[in-house]
Parts: sequence; C-alpha cells; structure tokens
Amino acid sequence: MNPPQPPPQQLIEQTVRLALAEDVGPGDLTAALIPSTARAEARVITREAAVLAGSPWFQAVFRQLSDEVRITWEAGEAALLRPGQTICRLFGPARALLSGERAALNYLQLLSGTATTTRVYVEAVRGTRARVLDTRKTIPGLRLAQKYAVRCGGGHNHRIGLFDAVLIKENHIAAAGSLTAAVSRARTRYPGMSVEVEVENLDQLQEAVRAGASRVLLDNFEPETLSEAVRIVEGRVELEASGGVTLDNIRAIAETGVDYISVGALTKDVHAVDLSMRFGSAE
Repeated sequence: MNPPQPPPQQLIEQTVRLALAEDVGPGDLTAALIPSTARAEARVITREAAVLAGSPWFQAVFRQLSDEVRITWEAGEAALLRPGQTICRLFGPARALLSGERAALNYLQLLSGTATTTRVYVEAVRGTRARVLDTRKTIPGLRLAQKYAVRCGGGHNHRIGLFDAVLIKENHIAAAGSLTAAVSRARTRYPGMSVEVEVENLDQLQEAVRAGASRVLLDNFEPETLSEAVRIVEGRVELEASGGVTLDNIRAIAETGVDYISVGALTKDVHAVDLSMRFGSAE
C-alpha cells in the first residue's frame, strides 16, 4: 500500500527534540569516549514480522544530532517486514549513531507496533463493509504519530482530538439535559458539521436518529443488538460499534453490517516491534 501522509515536519522535529532532551540531555557521557572523528556504519533489522512505520521520526533523530548521518532505506513506510530483514543502513559520525540509537528505535518500534496491530485487525474484517478506526486512547504527546501509524496499517482515523469533531457522550447528554437537546445545540452551533452521538440502547439510538445525528456510536452492544440497530436505521445514519472489541469478536461485529468499528487497543495496548541496530556491515 502507498504510505500515508505524515504529520507536519515541524511537529515531528518538535517531538523528537523533546525525546532527545530527556535521553541525551546535556551530553552522552558514554559516546564521548569515542573519538569525535570516528565514523561508523550500522543497520537496523527486525526480529519479527511487522508493518513498518515511523521513519520520519527515526530520520529526524539523527538529523538533529548530526547533518552528516546518511540513511538508506531498504523498506518503505507501510511495508510488510519479514523476520531478519534489514530495514535501513546508516553511515556517519559514530557518536551521533550511538547517541541516537535508542530514541530512534523507540519511535520505529512503537509506531511499527501500532501499524502491525492495526493490520491484524483490518485483515480480520476484510470482506465486510466495516472500517477499523482508532480512538483518543493514545500515548500523551504522540497522538498524531500513532494515528499516522494506524493509517500505515490500513486503518482509519477517528477524530484527532476534541477540536475537530463533535462526539456527544453520556456525560454531555446528562449536562445538556437530554440527548435531543445536546444534538440540537450542536446543530445550531456547528452547522454543516457531522454530529456523532454515543448511545447505550436501542431507544437512545432511535432518539439520536430523530434528533438528526450523523453517526451513532453503539457502546458495548452485543452482535445481535448491533444487527437490530442496522435494521432500525436502514442506512439513514452511519453506525459505529465500540467497546470491548477484540480480535476474537471483531469479525462477528463487522458481519452485523455496521460502518465502523473503533478499537482502543490499536494505540493503547502497544506491542513494540523487536528491532535492533547493529554496527558494522557484516550480514
């Protein structure tokens, strides 16, 4: 698949700057033992099958440490990796390669882990109409990076944050006085914007449809109830299933006919891909 567009470069550089500040700090004491003129080459390999994601952050780490580091990629973003495969090769000042190793690998391992998990969920619903969505359950400071990785894995993004979409949930309904009142206010304040409402039963679903919701999030519905919800709305609104979604049940959820399935585990329960950087050119 073609890799998705990463976040703005300025944001990537800012995020990496913070990562280097907490890791390298005022200076890498151990790397300072190596002569400043020493040059080295290294390669990054994967020890397990994975989907690659995170190269823009990986590159930014070494770019900020030294403009002399050169990176040659042997696998592109969103590519499927096999165990033992070389992902990229690096050439440049030994100190920079040593100082950037951990921070750079952290990005690549974490984001590849998110992309890989997403790919597994996406494959589980292949052949159905359902699209796999992420959530806001992300690592603080890395939301755009993880949402990018979800796209690398073939998934789709839900809203980025509280600022780019309306999602009326249980507490919003309680504060507004009713579901209908909350939707009405959203329609008045944000004309033309999609309005999503989270519901907990079929009565609330019908109220949300009558109130003019664009999409309804069905929270912790059993597959049988999801099928009934699809029958009730008859395509009038989009339906999103959420809550308790696992690889064991996502296929059954998708087969009910819902449009979207949001999965917090894509970004919350991350298994970092096992990668390593090895100095020297020997295969």
